[in-house]
Amino acid sequence: MLEKREKAIAAISNAIAVYSIHNEQGKIPQNQSMIDFILKSVPEDLKSTISIQLIDEVFEYVSGAHLQPS
Repeated sequence: MLEKREKAIAAISNAIAVYSIHNEQGKIPQNQSMIDFILKSVPEDLKSTISIQLIDEVFEYVSGAHLQPS
């Protein structure tokens, strides 16, 4: 079973992906930041686990992973 932090990381990663796709398609309002989108997307039971530092850490990892050659 996943720990609460692991679930939060998965939820953040998913929200980053969805935000990126919707942003490319022009479906995100101009005034909505990725942070706001993530915080609105994460299930209530995980919100106490989420921090800006964790979001930054996940975003940095996800962004770097996409730049790595296969």
